[in-house]
Amino acid sequence: MLRLFYFSILLIVSHQISFSQADTVRLLNPSFEDTPKQGGAGFTGIAGWFDCGKINFPEESPPDIHPNGYWENNLPASDRKTYLGLVVRDNNTYESVSQRLDTMLVAGKCYKFTLHLAKAEKYVSLTRTTGEKANYTTPIVLRIWGGSGFCNDKELLAESPPVNNTSWQINTFEFSPKSNIRSVTFEAFYKTPTPYPYNGNILVDGGSEIVRIPCPGEPAFASTKSKLPPHKRKKQNNTTTSSNTSNYPATAVVVSKSFKPKILQELTRNSIKEGQTIEIRNLLFKADSATIDKTSYEVLDDVFGFLMVNDDVIIEIGGHTNGVPNDEYCDRLSSSRAKSVAEYLVNKGVNPTKVQFKGYGKKKPIADNKTKNGRDKNQRVEIKILSLNS
Repeated sequence: MLRLFYFSILLIVSHQISFSQADTVRLLNPSFEDTPKQGGAGFTGIAGWFDCGKINFPEESPPDIHPNGYWENNLPASDRKTYLGLVVRDNNTYESVSQRLDTMLVAGKCYKFTLHLAKAEKYVSLTRTTGEKANYTTPIVLRIWGGSGFCNDKELLAESPPVNNTSWQINTFEFSPKSNIRSVTFEAFYKTPTPYPYNGNILVDGGSEIVRIPCPGEPAFASTKSKLPPHKRKKQNNTTTSSNTSNYPATAVVVSKSFKPKILQELTRNSIKEGQTIEIRNLLFKADSATIDKTSYEVLDDVFGFLMVNDDVIIEIGGHTNGVPNDEYCDRLSSSRAKSVAEYLVNKGVNPTKVQFKGYGKKKPIADNKTKNGRDKNQRVEIKILSLNS
């Protein structure tokens, strides 16, 4: 009898552990950290991922790990040091990577995760049809497949819109598999429908955990806020409402249509134009980190409010450093700080398609790095107006 009691307790505990694991599914190496490498002879693979080209198109070269100037692309990583580059080609071949999951995605449940996606301005390589040099920059999409093993495309879980942004953008994917899923595949593919194959690239970085969310009609989890994408939340009485789901203060935010910035007073619809750059003043980070000081929330809320009442404006968050540290450090710190600002805005309710981010390192100084005052001016975060009336 006592043995049966302990066995029952063991079943209950193991069930609870299994349920907990199913709520959060972790990918191996979701930001594609590895030694930068160019697909070709001697390619040793990508840590945590399997190259599906070995199965689908064995005559073609594998994907690349950036940045290192490969194919004339030098965009700094959005998360940590390196990221994945995938292409489609004009001979109807395309690249993809896959991995098995430690925890199964359950049929009929709903899930959410995010990726950072961009397109390289230059991705110069030989075409497969003519053998001549071409710039692989026609926009393509990222398809996310679920299956039972490596590179198994049993079920299309999600697909990005065509990626044409040359700075990083946070992309959120929500899906509900029709069958149990034990593997995922990230596949570059052509914008469809398309009359013929073409050359294009997509850059992938900063993957998150895959998290269980309530399905439509399902009661909210005890520790889960609304998972409806912020830009789809209802507008009420000529105001826009949102709630913060990040580690920042989780208070409901109501932005009046008559909103006026307190610090960035030049950030108004009548005073901005495409291509204009505005420094985010009073924005502070902890030393040598991308952690935003809480005293900076007020100026970031100026940017948030502006974007919420001008939802046709697209901006880029640009991070910059002074010229003292080495290039790798500057690229990484500036990218991380730009990403932190973008995440603050998106988590608070801004449509993620309206915010791009990029680290410029020390490449664009505005003052002399020989003086402390000059270095302080160079270490900054700016917003650039990419588009109006989008």
